[in-house]
Amino acid sequence: MPAASRFSILAVDDNPSNLKLLEVSLGKEGYRILTAADGPSAREIAATEKPDLILLDIIMPGENGFDVIKHLKSNSATASIPVIFLTGINEIDYKLAGFKLGAVDYITKPFHPLEVLARVRLHLKLSIATNSLIASQAQKLKEITEAQTSLLTTPDSHPKAHFGVYYLTLHEAGGDFYEVLPISEDIYGYVVADFSGHDIKTSYMVASIKALLKQNCRPVYGPVESIRMINDVLVEILPEGKYLTACYGKLNRKTNQMTIVNAGHPPAVYVPVKGEPSFVEINGDILGVFKDVWFGQKNIDVSPGDRFYLYSDGLVESCRQKIMWTQAQQDLIAVCNKVRDISIREAPGKIVQLLHKEVFQPEDDIVILGIEV
Repeated sequence: MPAASRFSILAVDDNPSNLKLLEVSLGKEGYRILTAADGPSAREIAATEKPDLILLDIIMPGENGFDVIKHLKSNSATASIPVIFLTGINEIDYKLAGFKLGAVDYITKPFHPLEVLARVRLHLKLSIATNSLIASQAQKLKEITEAQTSLLTTPDSHPKAHFGVYYLTLHEAGGDFYEVLPISEDIYGYVVADFSGHDIKTSYMVASIKALLKQNCRPVYGPVESIRMINDVLVEILPEGKYLTACYGKLNRKTNQMTIVNAGHPPAVYVPVKGEPSFVEINGDILGVFKDVWFGQKNIDVSPGDRFYLYSDGLVESCRQKIMWTQAQQDLIAVCNKVRDISIREAPGKIVQLLHKEVFQPEDDIVILGIEV
């Protein structure tokens, strides 16, 4: 069997006789045995070779087994390797101290080769099962992320909508999302929304909300009417404690009018071709909690080249820096003004870059949707 496909075990002991016994008894069973006689050598081999399991003596001159395992568990490259302690001290305090540091088992000296073999087999099986579970969960989350991404509307899918977007999910299951809806040939709907709480259930709900938007954002319904009908459905289907904030813009390029409805969401930014940028301040209730709700609406006469930016609060908020979106309003206005001459497709990404400068450590999902009349 090629060495790369065999399980490797690192045996660490300052006693050459113990190392030889482990090397011979485990080697006969097909394991690849690595050996080290001291702590620093063991750590170096572990980081380089990434063994499947480590047999670690506690009492060694210089760096003892407790010191070694502390280093191993603090290094991301070796933290997940299971460690079995070898010790001649059969005291409960010693064992408890080892378990607290991350050991998975103990073998008391003098040890019998068959006992060592049995313990090694057991913990390799447990490691295989754990790694398989982690890989399976990671694959499922990856599929969820890919499914979410596949639902995203791109500028190329609706070139007449004249929009650009920056979309970043902090976790595999994003809670912020956007949608661009062709209502008629000259009328498009633009939505940015944010779920309370980001988890697996939320990611599945996003597809349902997008279906609701497509069903209710139609020429026969006014913007407030559309949002109200969506709220009525959400009240029935959302779990307790879940709600949604949203900003909905309906742009009619035939009449040159933008109608914006706000449902508890940060205000849109309006950047007219001639004039200074400003926030479209509108009050409105959140979605999915109460039947009896009120949504503010504002109609804006627009000109070709005017722009609007809808965004989620993750764009400007920072718990780490204790910044709420209300505190960062002027920064957002300033950067939206700076990107006037950049194409609408590139402008959202440039806004994120200017806001966060060289230090970009997102703490939440980020969506910014740019719209050009």
